[in-house]
Amino acid sequence: MVESLQDKIRRALPELLRQDPDFRAEVLALTRQAYADREETESRFDRLLSELKRDREEQVRRWDEQRAERERDRLEQNRKWEEQGRKWEEQDRKWDEQMRENRALLEEIRQVRSRQDQALGAMGSRWGIASEQSFRDALKGILGQSFGVEVFNVNEFDETGMVFGVPDQVEIDVIIQNGDAILCELKSSMSKGDMYVFDRKVAFYQERHHRPVRRKLVISPMVRANARAVAERLGIEVFTYAEDARVLGGQDGSEDSA
Repeated sequence: MVESLQDKIRRALPELLRQDPDFRAEVLALTRQAYADREETESRFDRLLSELKRDREEQVRRWDEQRAERERDRLEQNRKWEEQGRKWEEQDRKWDEQMRENRALLEEIRQVRSRQDQALGAMGSRWGIASEQSFRDALKGILGQSFGVEVFNVNEFDETGMVFGVPDQVEIDVIIQNGDAILCELKSSMSKGDMYVFDRKVAFYQERHHRPVRRKLVISPMVRANARAVAERLGIEVFTYAEDARVLGGQDGSEDSA
């Protein structure tokens, strides 16, 4: 019987709630503690949305701070790399400058050493200790490496005795520059007679090879005063050291160093 009454109440309750406002109010009052009303539900929902909004804004703020911090770190790292790059460039510049200074110093030392070797060779030749080969080696190295000219030695037999008055071997140093022949005499010392002999060597070469000689050079650390006068009259350029013949690289005239 109890179950039959409950069934009747379930069937009648919806209709009673719709038709009887007082009854509906009583039922709502009795059940209010068991569930939230609309206003309370909406208030809770609004609070939840507000909390979600605050959380989202806080997360965005943190992301922005982290992004700004990463950007600051990146800019600072780039600044450090650029500063380090400038230091490396400055160090490279200093190294290059030091290397240029060292090369210039080594070249100067080499020239001084070469002049000393030639002077010592010249003095040794007077006593039969050395020969003019050091002069030829110096000339070939200086002119060949610096200016790309061809330097070679010619040793031919003079059947008519044009140079020495009797048939004999004639040795001549030849420089070819831009197709022109330049004859060179390298000796530890040059006398007046040596100048005349060299001039005849030039004539012998021109007659033998049918080739004009553009310039006549004498390189010797010891040239006597009367020999210089003869050289000037014969158009022979006089140099004291092999390095002085650098004029072949583009300058004109001779350099007469004492």
